[in-house]
Amino acid sequence: MPNTIGIITSSNKENKDFITTNTEFTSKRRKLTNQLNLRVKRLSPKAKIPRRSSVKAAGYDLYSASNITIPAKGKALVPTDLAVVVPEGTYGRVAPRSGLALRNSIDCGGGVVDADYRGPVGVILFNHGEVDYQGDRVAQLVLERICTPDVVEIEELDETERGNRGFGSTGLQ
Repeated sequence: MPNTIGIITSSNKENKDFITTNTEFTSKRRKLTNQLNLRVKRLSPKAKIPRRSSVKAAGYDLYSASNITIPAKGKALVPTDLAVVVPEGTYGRVAPRSGLALRNSIDCGGGVVDADYRGPVGVILFNHGEVDYQGDRVAQLVLERICTPDVVEIEELDETERGNRGFGSTGLQ
């Protein structure tokens, strides 16, 4: 049978090798693309795609998908109506926005988006201020590399100059 592009026969080894190599390349390129991108799925029409507010911004702004109001001295779980896939080897840290903290006394509670989490991203906001708060950009998602070594139980810890002194002890003379 003559060599015909697109038909793989046992006598068409070069074509078979090309297709195998090309498939492996495409698979590797797709995997690399997935590793380098923050993949985002809108769960409702109200969801806004996260974006960085400047070229060198560390975090991606997260937006509220509802008109929720955080009462003075209160807290609320603010929906973003987004699900994300963080790049391989990272996790997402939901972090406060400094301007909200300074101007409105709004802080962000602990928030980690694990690499295997596929549910909606919510933002825990605390209003330390005296007035109710309602806003659009509520937090930022910062992608951080993660190291997950095995846990090894030991009998003794290595000695250090600091030892077990903590809670501000390094500033004392």
